Amino acid sequence: MIRRFDFAPLDGITKRVFRRVWHAHFGGADRYFIPFISPTDQHILTPRDRRELENPEGLPQVPQVMAKRAADFVWAAEVLAELGYPEVNLNLGCPSGTVTAKGKGSGLLADPDALDRFLEEVFSGAPVPVSVKTRLGYHTPEEFPRLLEIFNRYPIACLTVHPRVRPEKYRGTVHMDQFALALAESKNPVCYNGDLTSVPGIRALETQFPGLNAAMIGRGAIADPALFRRLRGGPAATKEELQAFTAELYRAYQAFYAQAAPDGQTAPASQRMKEIWFYLIHLFENGERLGGRMRRSRGPRAYEELEAQIFQELELLDAPQGALA
Repeated sequence: MIRRFDFAPLDGITKRVFRRVWHAHFGGADRYFIPFISPTDQHILTPRDRRELENPEGLPQVPQVMAKRAADFVWAAEVLAELGYPEVNLNLGCPSGTVTAKGKGSGLLADPDALDRFLEEVFSGAPVPVSVKTRLGYHTPEEFPRLLEIFNRYPIACLTVHPRVRPEKYRGTVHMDQFALALAESKNPVCYNGDLTSVPGIRALETQFPGLNAAMIGRGAIADPALFRRLRGGPAATKEELQAFTAELYRAYQAFYAQAAPDGQTAPASQRMKEIWFYLIHLFENGERLGGRMRRSRGPRAYEELEAQIFQELELLDAPQGALA
């Protein structure tokens, strides 16, 4: 039975504004993973990163770090420890070509021996526990047994496995045979991540792996904000809840951009909301009728009119199954 549910980091979406508002309206996640920071050789925490890492709301958060050099990761872990974080997560999962070309994210998986040296330096120098989010390999799933041998040499706080390889990104069938190997052979705690978009799907995962204690959910929780609540026996989101949530989130984005943008313009807030609605629209019957128009819309006024139309004209599905199922 899965007892811990982590909210996965989605760069550009699950940033501080979103986490704060989402938690206030729905909550249910045991931990929120902060989208990665990528330290430079200069070892300077930018104002943008510092603002993202501030946590006046006191949410249970885990910062994620992406680095090519172990020294850069250790420096970031030291800074994060000073900020009060009890754990830091190493990103070995990002499949973006611009990231892997720099030897970061899942690019580190391409050379297992270099990864071993990287981890040795990280676990020798990091002042707080380090967890790892990984894929099965750089090219093929058959690389994973070798990687698992390496992971088992280190006291990883939790090994979160997305059972795909870099070229598969977020598409295609997940390789459950390799995840079964991780669960059976890992000397460290294991967490599952990948395609968890509905209550039935997550219950099926629990049935397949009864010894699994933790799961990380990202897109599924954005698509159904009450997903964590439903997993604990609570009700689905109502239209009134969703409307209150999107209204406050929109206001929070407007306030953020009014303060952060050099010209004080709040127009980017509607773009952020459109990204959220890419997922939310699937909670509504015949949602694609207005979802397509939402994606093509331009500017705050068009966004506001379309959101109002969605809540006025569309009904929620009786049993949301997950926007990405």
